[in-house]
Amino acid sequence: MFLIDTNIILEVLLEQERHKECEEFLEKVRRGEVEASLSRFSLYSIELIMIRYGKIEELKLFLTLLSTFRGLTVITTLPIDDVQVLKVMKKFDLDFDDAINYYIVKKYKMKGIVSFDRHFDKTDIERVEPVDILQRHSRA
Repeated sequence: MFLIDTNIILEVLLEQERHKECEEFLEKVRRGEVEASLSRFSLYSIELIMIRYGKIEELKLFLTLLSTFRGLTVITTLPIDDVQVLKVMKKFDLDFDDAINYYIVKKYKMKGIVSFDRHFDKTDIERVEPVDILQRHSRA
């Protein structure tokens, strides 16, 4: 199981350059063909960004669709987890959102993170992009 980073979902919602690849990956998660997780913190971040862009209707649609994702688990952390997250920030020189995702990957013994963020490359977790998961899945 991989953790999905905020940027993968925003790529689709904001129709950025690689949104097709991300859509295909997320569709596999929605159908339950790929199991993945999303942090509640990432979900809040997505909501805040979409609100900032004035994309309320798109956000409502996304949140409604999210409930149909058979392969997705949303993970919530506790304030005590944030103590460890702060240590991760210092150890790898990450910002808070990257550190919390790193912490979740380690805590739940996930394979890694699906992300375009290269900050994870300086850590000891695997970073893959949606195309990597799609290629692995097509060979399976």
